[in-house]
Amino acid sequence: MFFIAIFFISLILLIVSGLAFIFHKVDLTYIKVHIVLTFMPIIASILLLVFVRQETSVGPLSFNSLSIMLSVFIFSIGFIIQKFSIRYLLGNKNYRKYFFLFTTITTFASIAWLSDDLRSMLLFWGGTLLCLVSLIWLNKTWKVARSVARTTFYIFLASWISFLVATILLFIYTKSWAISSIKSVDLPFSVKIIISLLMIFVVIIPAAQFPFQRWLIETAATPTPVSAIMHAGIVNAGGIILGKLSFIVANEISMTILLIISSLTVLIGSGISLVHVDYKRQLIGSTMSQMGFMLIQCALGAYLAAIIHLILHGVFKATLFLQSGSALEHTKNPSNASVKYPYVLVTVGKVFSVLIAFIYWNVNQYSFYTLVSATVVYFSLSVAWKQLVAYGSGVIGRILGFATMIFVCSIYILTHNFFATVLYSNNFYEYHPSLLSLIITLVILLSGNILNIWTMYKPNHPISYKLYIKVLELGEASESTIESHPSYLVDKRRDSL
Repeated sequence: MFFIAIFFISLILLIVSGLAFIFHKVDLTYIKVHIVLTFMPIIASILLLVFVRQETSVGPLSFNSLSIMLSVFIFSIGFIIQKFSIRYLLGNKNYRKYFFLFTTITTFASIAWLSDDLRSMLLFWGGTLLCLVSLIWLNKTWKVARSVARTTFYIFLASWISFLVATILLFIYTKSWAISSIKSVDLPFSVKIIISLLMIFVVIIPAAQFPFQRWLIETAATPTPVSAIMHAGIVNAGGIILGKLSFIVANEISMTILLIISSLTVLIGSGISLVHVDYKRQLIGSTMSQMGFMLIQCALGAYLAAIIHLILHGVFKATLFLQSGSALEHTKNPSNASVKYPYVLVTVGKVFSVLIAFIYWNVNQYSFYTLVSATVVYFSLSVAWKQLVAYGSGVIGRILGFATMIFVCSIYILTHNFFATVLYSNNFYEYHPSLLSLIITLVILLSGNILNIWTMYKPNHPISYKLYIKVLELGEASESTIESHPSYLVDKRRDSL
């Protein structure tokens, strides 16, 4: 209880600090103190992770390895983004409000995932979504920001109301708000189906899954730190919700629907990343496809893998957004070595990738999920080999490229094993999908891959043109959220004249 008390004290200090910074009487130099206070919950959460060995409940909150690990992740992302924003947002008239909302959104999200009580989870998850809308809404003088905030608010409201209805239904049939107590109650099949379908609707909206991807695409107009916190800590909430409520949502009907939606989104998101040229839109397409794959993991019953995926994706995507200002690609004249297509090296890379993928599948007992994972391993290694080894500059460049591949793979394996060791005590519900749903998933993903290869070899075919235009449209925001130049800047200049 001592370390839990330290955690609560650090939270209280952080919230008070965020509130104090709103007042203009507090000097801007106080931000240095505030940043130090944002680091304290990280230390407190790490202490909990090390010293709290058994699940401990405090009121509606439950401290276990999963909830504490998520707390470390959320507060770490919050600290990095606020540290970055000190200079990035300096001069913005809403400078103080941004830091208050960053603080609030990380605190609310942490409490939501610590909650064992559905009411607490519902309340603080709703608060998290409301804080995100408020971050988008801060620039009220810009009509694009107002339009994006309005769209995001209504789509999030639909998701939250679905969560509310599912929570009420659970209480009506179980007479309990506690997730740990609901697990032991056997619900009628029809009720379970209704609740699971509601929860699928709840998670696919913040995850920007097809056909609800438009809100995330339109948020490209938001400041970079807001995009970072959105892609790192909001869109991946679906994996957490499905993991905590897996004993309810895991059934053949809902999981098959989730597999179809997620598989389609993986293809659409990948297509958006390929056809759009602006960096933020490419990252948005990447997030869509990554969240689609995370939900596929959930639908296949691999909840631990989904949790690891969402944490690593959050760190990776926050980093990409925060360094987006340096994403300008400098043009180089290709050397003679890079122009010549190295067929032999590419073939060797494909054989090497197939061998590693087969070993991975063999070691992991031939399950379907590991087959999907092995397929991903194959494509990842194949692309990495082509870029780092096959197209390497000379012998030294190829050796360094291969060494980089080995190093990155080793880091990934160590990281994956670390998370698996820490989270092993969480007994996720075991679900094994039917053969039909697995075949549907494979058909969708393989069809998309075949179509991609076909369009590469037939770029001038009418079908390729139509497909390009369709994917381009799916990645476009609505007209109300697009401006060639921010009109509010022009209006301010006129007022000053």
